[in-house]
Amino acid sequence: MPHQPLTVSGVEVTPLCDAVGPMGAAIRRPLSEMFAGSGLPDDPWVLHFHCFLIRDAADRLTLVDTGIGGTDSPASTWAPVPGTLAGELAAAGVAPADIGTVILTHLHSDHASGAVAGGRPAFENARYVVQKADLDAAKGPVLDDVVTVIKGQLHVVEGDAEVAPGVRVRHTPGHTPGHQIARAGELAMTGDLVLHPVQLDDPTVPYVYDDDQDAAVRSRTEVLAALRAERAILATGHFSEPFLRL
Repeated sequence: MPHQPLTVSGVEVTPLCDAVGPMGAAIRRPLSEMFAGSGLPDDPWVLHFHCFLIRDAADRLTLVDTGIGGTDSPASTWAPVPGTLAGELAAAGVAPADIGTVILTHLHSDHASGAVAGGRPAFENARYVVQKADLDAAKGPVLDDVVTVIKGQLHVVEGDAEVAPGVRVRHTPGHTPGHQIARAGELAMTGDLVLHPVQLDDPTVPYVYDDDQDAAVRSRTEVLAALRAERAILATGHFSEPFLRL
């Protein structure tokens, strides 16, 4: 595991690096197009694909996001599959069956594909927490190969909710209709609320693959302002370093 765990508000949070690499040619664009108006140079964008393991004081385990999955996953058309989530969990001393709750920040293939393995739920004893708005919008391979497989274990929420002791989700629509972030005390696991550090400096910078760019800007601006006010810690999905104190 390349990253060290962090203890916040009585829980241990371990970043799991599922993969590192650029977007594949199918969806790759220059950074100046990915983040219009950002002024970013058109250098290669190397993404880190982070998931986060939460262990509370009672030894209950929650996993936030499941990464890119195997070589046949919905993410295989553009992401550096296979992901290494299973190995990262093993290095942390955790078996998939130990996970009690899985929070999917949203149903994009690089965050949800690892929810299944070999055509079965990868986390056999877990509830998979998904916002209803994302379920309603799911389609294509993610619907067929992920959602349909885990449907018997879905825990569907609408809006903000406590989904495990001390762990809450907040609905932050825009990147997808049901995008959500997860909170454990002062730590916010932000999924794709923020894709690139430039959006920390200017939350109004759009991202080309946000489903609703205006809604994403509103969510990003509002949430980052609130997190800054409390000097929260961000746990980011695609930055090179997973933790960032605002």
